[in-house]
Amino acid sequence: MALKLNEKYLSAFVSKDEIDAMLPEAEKAVNTLVNGTGAGSDFLGWVDLPVNYDRAELAAIEKAAEKIKKSCDIFVVIGIGGSYLGARAAIEFVKSPLYNNLKKDTPDIYFAGNGLSGNALDELLSICEGRDICVNVISKSGTTTEPAIAFRVFRELLEKKYGEAGAKERIFATTDKAKGSLKTLSDKKGYQTFVVPDDVGGRYSVLTAVGLLPIAVAGCDIRKMLDGAAAAREALKGKADSDCARYACIRNYFYRKGKAIEILACYHSFFTMTAEWWKQLFGESEGKDGKGIFPASVIFSTDLHSMGQMIQQGTRNIFETVVDIAETGAKAVVPNDAENLDGLNFIAGESLNSVNRKAFQATALAHSDGGVPNIVLELDTKTEYDFGYMVYFFETACAISGYMLGVNPFDQPGVEGYKKNMYALLGKPGAENEARRAELLKRL
Repeated sequence: MALKLNEKYLSAFVSKDEIDAMLPEAEKAVNTLVNGTGAGSDFLGWVDLPVNYDRAELAAIEKAAEKIKKSCDIFVVIGIGGSYLGARAAIEFVKSPLYNNLKKDTPDIYFAGNGLSGNALDELLSICEGRDICVNVISKSGTTTEPAIAFRVFRELLEKKYGEAGAKERIFATTDKAKGSLKTLSDKKGYQTFVVPDDVGGRYSVLTAVGLLPIAVAGCDIRKMLDGAAAAREALKGKADSDCARYACIRNYFYRKGKAIEILACYHSFFTMTAEWWKQLFGESEGKDGKGIFPASVIFSTDLHSMGQMIQQGTRNIFETVVDIAETGAKAVVPNDAENLDGLNFIAGESLNSVNRKAFQATALAHSDGGVPNIVLELDTKTEYDFGYMVYFFETACAISGYMLGVNPFDQPGVEGYKKNMYALLGKPGAENEARRAELLKRL
């Protein structure tokens, strides 16, 4: 088992009996998930995806990735939310947050279309000057504003640089299998396409073509990633007493005790984007109907020098979930210094991994003493297999937790609010938009 739940830092806050008392509720949620009888059951394609994926498409993804590696210096991935977070998380977790700075035989990978900052787009276009480019645009509809704008810009750039026929060989679209503006354009232009499954929501899509193509271009073994997810499925599916279900029970227990903020913590910077993916997964899945545990994240020990004070002595409405990675492959060692002016010779010869783990243990005890429960999830290493296992663990825990909370874990109706206002303010045609625009302008 690549990921295990460690409850030893929770004894002062919740007993084993109290957790066990919630397991019947978890069992009901697990059965709802497995049997597909709950809200959002049209979006359960991720549950069996690690064993029921399209073998032909996976081979096509690997072939396309090899083509991209040979064709470009820069691979631009265009998407927002679940259409980019999972891929970026995987690349930074398995490879490095400094992936683009490493010596490697794979292209640099940049992400666009995940915001509306003109500065960010200007800077990326500057980086692309004089270099060969391939693009992967990811959008089920093709009309989501942020990626649609970025794709317009990069499609124009590629067609001017390589001609329409040349651009066709450098643009890859991950979209709906049959409909939507991006699918229509792709068929017209002759882009190679991959499928966003109808029954897998964006935040659950990292192990589909949405995430797997960019991950493969970075040189990661996507089959091992799917193997890890398949192992998690075997270990977790239908089991109300699994570590995954217990994690869902514990977080709901604390929520009912007034701890409405969960902070995901890790002691490695390569986990930063995984935490961003996790925040979308839980925030978009649980935050509705006036309910939900607010997901936040920190990277320790860095954030102990900023957020540490709040966590240690602030409002007692938080709990932490710490991902403790046993072996990262790091080789750095604290050197000996004859002068010892900084007084650190007492740890000379220690690996930084060892020092980092002591920081974790010290912090877990200090935060527990300060009234902050610490759930610990122990992950073996940082391989593709471990990432796949962890992704499936969190996806399953999120679904179980959402059903225990009494919400639909697979919709996101509130996301449309800002879009309607933005379209109206931008003057999108339509009587409804015109009326809304007039009302909004008065308020502004």
